[in-house]
This record gives sequence, structure tokens and C-alpha cells, in this order.
Amino acid sequence: MITLDTPMDALLDSSHGKPKLLVVDDQPINIQVMHQVFGGDYQVFMATSGPQALSICQANPPDLVLLDVVMPGMDGFEVCTQLKANDATRNIPVIFVTAHTDAAQETHGLSVGAVDFISKPVNPAVVRARVKTHLTLKFQSDLLRNLVFLDGLTGVFNRRYFDQQLSVEWARSTRSNSPLSVIMLDVDHFKRFNDRYGHQSGDDCLRQIAQTLKSCLKRPADLVARYGGEEFACILPETAFDDAMGMAVEMEHKVRAQKIPHEFSHFDGVVTASLGMATRTLDSAGDALALVGLADAQLYQAKQNGRGRVCGAMLNASART
Repeated sequence: MITLDTPMDALLDSSHGKPKLLVVDDQPINIQVMHQVFGGDYQVFMATSGPQALSICQANPPDLVLLDVVMPGMDGFEVCTQLKANDATRNIPVIFVTAHTDAAQETHGLSVGAVDFISKPVNPAVVRARVKTHLTLKFQSDLLRNLVFLDGLTGVFNRRYFDQQLSVEWARSTRSNSPLSVIMLDVDHFKRFNDRYGHQSGDDCLRQIAQTLKSCLKRPADLVARYGGEEFACILPETAFDDAMGMAVEMEHKVRAQKIPHEFSHFDGVVTASLGMATRTLDSAGDALALVGLADAQLYQAKQNGRGRVCGAMLNASART
């Protein structure tokens, strides 16, 4: 588990895999130099203009940007200003790399949001050390921000983060015309479980289920959150109906396979869950609230049909179970 005390190398390797660097420079030779410096330990992307850099940061946000100051059209200062003005990119650290270093330029660069300046020609050892330091600071800041969005009992995300991220993913789905799926899960007869086994056992049960659901996620952008009480919710970006149904069925099976004893369960005396799933398709209308509402309606349908099962539907389409 990554904590604030995690060593720097573990932050760079374990929490993110290979960190993503975006090198922005209108001179290909400078990009080649940076690729030679970082290509072995980092994913290196490149842009040769300000607008291209902004587009890449929106579509596939890097962990850090190495940004030339002097470029035709949009210079580095303007690129940095626009990155810091956008909620989706403002937390990406920017290091200016320039042959023109004077106090006025450096002051202006820091005032628009850069974290550091590096002079050309670059010293490989120095630039590697500075990038590593700023990446570590970024990952620690990300961790602190994430702690606000974690459920204290189960360790998965909380309702606040679910609501925030659903809005982000709905907007991304709309822009890219890609599917988006949501799963709602409710632990069957959980009140009876608490009454029979006690609240400590109830807490242990929720923690075990949360980790079981988390183990079913397939992609880095997939997430599970505690929605409230004994209810969990999952966001599955770029996941079509059939794939989302397959994941929901897997979750139902894996919860049951934990074999958590439950005297009042109708299914072999073990804890089970009911799940509702909804998918936004390319022709779906409505909004993020409508998608959650449909998933919740499918969850209700699963309960009505006997619990311990999955029901799903496509937004503004015929329901399928």
C-alpha cells in the first residue's frame, strides 16, 4: 500500500508503473535528446507545438511536462497558463527547459505555475534528478488529495468521489462517443446480518466485499466506491453493455464465493449481493444522473427477482437481464 512514507523509488514504480512524460519542443533534436535521457525509465510522449501539447494533456494527461519556452505561435508561458487554468490539467507539474534563462523569465515562469527551470543544453544527471523529485512530490500530492475521497471503513473511494468522477467520465464519454457503464451493488439482507453477527462483523463483511469488487476491475480508469451503507457503485469508462454485464456477473459470483456465513441468506447460508447495471450507448440521451437512476432501477429489479443476481439495461434502450 502506498503511503506518505513510501520511498521515492516505490512511488515511481509501484503506484504508477512507468510515469508519463510529455516533452514539448519545436526542435526535433531536443526531443530526441530528452528521449535518450528518459526513454529507459519513463513513457515519453512528444509535442512540437503548444496546441498539440494542450490536446495531448487533455486526451492522455502526463505525469509531468518538460516544456520549451520559445516556440512559434503559442509559447511555453501561454501553454503553462492554459494548463493551470483547466481543472483536468492544473495539477500536472511543468518544468520549463530553455536556453534563455534570466531572472525575469524565471520569475514569470514560476508566476504562471511552473515548478522549475532547466537550462539548455541539459545535463542528463541533473534533469533526471529534478524530474524524479518533482514526480515524487506530485504523487505524494495526488495521494493526499485521494485520501479526502477514500471511505474510511473499506478503503475504496467514497460517494463524493464517485459523484465527481461520474461527471468527468460522462463528459469524456460524450466528447469521444464512447460507452460508459455504471454498476450499483447492494449486500443482500445486510441489516439481518448486522443484527445476527454484530456491527464489527458487519464492518469486516463490507471491507471484504469492497476488496472483492476492487479485484474485479479491469482497467486503470475503472473504480469502485462505497455509495452508502451496504451499497457500492462502480464506474466503467469505455465499457460496452456486454462487457459490463460480464463484470457485474463476475462480481456477484466472487462475492458469493467468499462464503461469508449468513444465517438468513437464501443462498447456501452465505452473503450474496444484488446488482444493477446501466450503459450509456452512442445514441443515449439523458445525463449522468439518468444513468445512475437506471442502474438503481435495475438493482431494484434484481432484488424483486429474488436477490443474488444481476439485472442490466441500456440508457434509453430496451432493458436486458
